[in-house]
Amino acid sequence: MLATTYPRFLRLKEVTTITGLARSTIYKMIANNQFPPQTRLAARSVAWLDSEVVGWVQSRLSERPEAPSISAK
Repeated sequence: MLATTYPRFLRLKEVTTITGLARSTIYKMIANNQFPPQTRLAARSVAWLDSEVVGWVQSRLSERPEAPSISAK
């Protein structure tokens, strides 16, 4: 039987842990279209799709400058 992967919702605490960003920074970045928006689950409940948060982290990593090579003397 094949394993099926389902989308997973992340709550704010998990998002802050994964990204290293503060709550206020996440919401500012959402307002500026710099971070994936949350999804409303219920009247007073929101979460983020794990694939979108991981994709955002990966995009930040791809923008890093290459580390200088260290040559042996």
